[in-house]
Amino acid sequence: MLKTLMAGTVLSLALAGTALAQGTPSSATPKPGGTANAVIQPEPPGLMLGMVQNGPTQMVAGNIYEGLLRYDSALKPLPGLAESWSVSEDGKTYIFKLVKNATWHDGKPFTADDVVFSVELLRQTHARARGNLTRVASVTAPDPYTVVFTLSEPFGPFLGIFEVGSLPMIPKHIYAGTDYKTNPANNTPIGTGPYMFKEWKKGSYIRLVKNPNYHVAGKPYLDEIYWHVIPDAAARAVAFETGKVDILPGGSVENFDVPRLSKIKGACSTTKGWEFFSPHSWLWLNNRKGPTANKAFRQAVSYALDRDFARDVVWNGLGKPATGPFSSTVRYHDPKAAKYAYDPAKAKALLKESGYKGETVRLLPLPYGETWQRWAEAVKQNLEDAGIKVEMVATDVAGWNQKTSEWDYDIAFTYLYQYGDPALGVGRNYVSSQIAKGSPFNNVEGYSNPSVDEAFAKGAVAVGDDARRPIYEAVQKTLVEDAPVAWLLELQFPTITRCKVHDLVTTGIGVNDGFRDAWIER
Repeated sequence: MLKTLMAGTVLSLALAGTALAQGTPSSATPKPGGTANAVIQPEPPGLMLGMVQNGPTQMVAGNIYEGLLRYDSALKPLPGLAESWSVSEDGKTYIFKLVKNATWHDGKPFTADDVVFSVELLRQTHARARGNLTRVASVTAPDPYTVVFTLSEPFGPFLGIFEVGSLPMIPKHIYAGTDYKTNPANNTPIGTGPYMFKEWKKGSYIRLVKNPNYHVAGKPYLDEIYWHVIPDAAARAVAFETGKVDILPGGSVENFDVPRLSKIKGACSTTKGWEFFSPHSWLWLNNRKGPTANKAFRQAVSYALDRDFARDVVWNGLGKPATGPFSSTVRYHDPKAAKYAYDPAKAKALLKESGYKGETVRLLPLPYGETWQRWAEAVKQNLEDAGIKVEMVATDVAGWNQKTSEWDYDIAFTYLYQYGDPALGVGRNYVSSQIAKGSPFNNVEGYSNPSVDEAFAKGAVAVGDDARRPIYEAVQKTLVEDAPVAWLLELQFPTITRCKVHDLVTTGIGVNDGFRDAWIER
């Protein structure tokens, strides 16, 4: 028996609920026309979202491609290329009804065959999609506008995997029977989204233009979007001050510039639009060898960190201290789990208990600009105040990737996205099956606990909040006690715009799919 879930009805499974638009839309009437000038930093390596998933690619290409669903700030599903969906009582069958008027940018109709093909392609090219689709036994298209996903076992957060960056729809008629990686269309992406690729002048700008045949009536409003490539952070700030650009997406400028730019006459800012990603920062602590292999030493590191100073001074009040492995915006976050307060005295006592003898510990900063360098210096001071001898190891981005991927560090900065659900973005950092050299985004610390492995496995297949919540609350307590890493901050990246830009952030992924609704007051 299927429980039909039209947009606006309540879904009993994870990530479901009322399909309402997020944010506070402008009370003024949207006006069509105009050009949006936004910063993109760094320049994307490519725009074919099925092949490349880094942040800048998702930000630009998320307005070219679409997923079956979108998500509001509470991570409840909204219609996308699917207008409705239904789920079987056993949580193993998902039926999506597709919109009937969507076309690819070259005019070909979008159908269920494209969905089936996209799943096939993404299983080969998209690491996150491949993991999310592990339990999908089959995907079928009984008619041109119906898609059926059959799972081998229930997967609690399944309705959370369909946003544009996680499962973008790819045109079958362009890619079927080709070498996906070398297909010429990778350079001229074709999606169903509100904007079409027009031009890319390397090192200068990427230009998107309005899709006149978009399947949502009356949208988009803007005529075109220019994504400006400006490598220097100070120059990006100047571009906003002088009016060259009107939109600074989160992370475009250094944190210390955010307060000043936000106070410019006619400027507005928001920290909304990151709810789906929930960027969570911590220190990798190498659990394999050296002082960091000792639990008491790791606990000492956590007590030595002044997170309030990091938020207030380094991050200019942005973000909030992290209390454990789950961000507060992630499902089943337990605010009652034990926390590590700033307590240098307790840190020193735990160092003594651990048998630490003054060995030098290597600290690897994240080479993402001046803010991160300042933070590394603050953490170094915190650790030295507690009695830990620290050597800073400077690297570029490639060097950081190599050292963390090869486990060549003692303590290393990082931040990762959590994707709204522990089965999608949290467990990968703590289960032993994800200990593998070559990636800086899995269980890099080398933590292994069979009870934690079992808990994340059970939580992923349990059906319903009542079954999943106690599993994840228990695993949070275990992880906080074991301190496999030292959690730092739940990060915030404000989007700064001219106030004349309306409704840019209307979903849980913000600018990444926000230009569908955006308009400029003229």
